[in-house]
Amino acid sequence: MKLFHFFFYVLLLLFFSPILLFSVHAGNTDKFYNLYLDADFTHTKAASNSIKQGIMLALAESNNEINGYRFKLVIKDHRGNSLRSKNHLENFLNDPQGLAVFSGLHSPPLLANQSYINNRKILLLDPWAAAGPITRGKEKENWIFRLSIDDYKAGYTISKYATNQGFKKPYLLLEDTGWGQSNKKTMTQALKDQDIKPAGISWFNWGIGKNHARLLLRNILASNADVIFFVGNAPEGKTFAQAMIDLSTRLPIRSHWGITGGDFARVINADMRKVIDLQFIQTRFSFLNRPLSAHAQNVLKSAITKLPGVNSAYDIKAQTGFVHGYDLTRLLISAIRQAGLTGNNKQDRRAIRHALEHLSQDVTGLLKTYRRPFQPYNEKTPNAHEALDQQDYTMGYYGDKNEVILLSPAKPATPEAKNR
Repeated sequence: MKLFHFFFYVLLLLFFSPILLFSVHAGNTDKFYNLYLDADFTHTKAASNSIKQGIMLALAESNNEINGYRFKLVIKDHRGNSLRSKNHLENFLNDPQGLAVFSGLHSPPLLANQSYINNRKILLLDPWAAAGPITRGKEKENWIFRLSIDDYKAGYTISKYATNQGFKKPYLLLEDTGWGQSNKKTMTQALKDQDIKPAGISWFNWGIGKNHARLLLRNILASNADVIFFVGNAPEGKTFAQAMIDLSTRLPIRSHWGITGGDFARVINADMRKVIDLQFIQTRFSFLNRPLSAHAQNVLKSAITKLPGVNSAYDIKAQTGFVHGYDLTRLLISAIRQAGLTGNNKQDRRAIRHALEHLSQDVTGLLKTYRRPFQPYNEKTPNAHEALDQQDYTMGYYGDKNEVILLSPAKPATPEAKNR
């Protein structure tokens, strides 16, 4: 009888164990989290796609699975509209699998919704938008982390390169948004530190027409300025570049990087760019600047293998977005592994935020190896949620293949460049 019972239990175990194993496996595959990318896929498509590629490649290195949870990327197109962006943030909050939100190129949606983000504890990761106040909210808790250029420092880099090239009378041409206002403060202060006063300041709105752009440029020429500091995105950048080309007298342009996020280089092509002296701020990494580290070589090989349409480094457009999106996602993955996941998205967001501020492991990125890139934020530590600093910035220009070429430390400008 005992022998019968023994064989009976063995048969039960053999019968049910495959079901048990399948159930455990199925349960694991059912566990997932969503990461949102809320960016402008209409007007600055190159930047948004580049950020998406960087995020996706970093996730692919972990087979899109972290701590037993699958990760999906949800794409939202806010079209540069702050209200649409807020609607997407509301969608995220209503998603029980929503864990974090990546932003795009534009600063205004983040500035407009900053309090909403912080008060509702939305884990927000910024791989491009540069306005200084974004990571320095007045709320009790700061939930926005940036791995990108910070406009509280960018103006110093643009000014330093320009003055080292011999320019003494810069004119500020700025878009009339919070981003433009942020740059006005830092650029004027950076120039003041060098005992230089701007030759003037002009503002423009999104969608400016070519005739208005030409009028503004003529006023700038009348001010006797010797260089233009431009802060705007690709649509307006194209308009001003075309208007500048039409003029018989042209000024060099030292620009913020907003122009690199769209189709500027395709429209203002290599032949057109030969008659304008244009440089713009960048961060210090490019797949085109050799030699590449072993890690960067592996990332490029992986991008060529896994990303549709990428056959070489030249096919990664708006490369800054890719680099920042990739590095920021690697920081997020490290924080998730450190914090662990419970399946309660609110609890997990808070734990990941804490981990981001206290990362215990170094993280290898494309720009650099990150050692405690973020710290707990308060008014006495305004840079706590900034992963990069001024030493990570440089300037660049477009090459003949519309690629971005990074500059070495600034050298004095040639007379030809000054007189263009």
